[in-house]
Amino acid sequence: MRKEIIIFGANGALGKGVTNAMLKKDYSTAYLFDLEIEKEIITGNGSVKKINTKDLSIEKNVKDAFNNIKSSADTTFFLYSTVGGFAGGKSLGETDEEEWDRMMNMNLKSNFFIAKYFSKLIEKSAGGSICFTAAETGLNPEKHKGPYGISKSGLIHLVKTLALEGKTIKLSANAIAPYIIDTPANRSWMKDGDYSEWIKPEEIGELAYNIFENFNFISGNIISLKSRFNHPE
Repeated sequence: MRKEIIIFGANGALGKGVTNAMLKKDYSTAYLFDLEIEKEIITGNGSVKKINTKDLSIEKNVKDAFNNIKSSADTTFFLYSTVGGFAGGKSLGETDEEEWDRMMNMNLKSNFFIAKYFSKLIEKSAGGSICFTAAETGLNPEKHKGPYGISKSGLIHLVKTLALEGKTIKLSANAIAPYIIDTPANRSWMKDGDYSEWIKPEEIGELAYNIFENFNFISGNIISLKSRFNHPE
């Protein structure tokens, strides 16, 4: 049985960490999607296909992306989506329509389309699993993060619905919900933070791989990652 991995948002800070983890695993093919994939040579244990995408909040663009992948009754497919964005610092009363729409499009609508077309791929294949990037504030609301948290909460509802509906096609769905990820942008935003406690992008990739390895019984879960601690080797 072949195993293939699909990563959306592979070129971002989180996406690069997830990609680095996944390319070391036993996938025969890796599909890397982003608005612009870096041209440097990316190698893995299997073949690597780099595909540029357009705005994923437009359904046609997501459909076109999935047209690069052929279904197969002898293949299980696994997909990790890092697609999303952050906006914060304003109360709901101060939030304008543009910011609201941007959060809903990036965090919810785009991932809905990804879930829709991945489901269609799985229907004609041997099964598989999808994992999204949610957020701790989607589980536990924080002030001045309204549109962001609400869009991530919607994503969590999408995951749980997909997990219920996916049973008939051997599709499981989960999400990883970090509080903060150790990226250059977040370090710039929180210069006094304790970076040793922050979740590393490659750790998220390793966690997602472990979920995928047990996809036939791990489904409908939102895994909250609040902080990490270092332990003796």
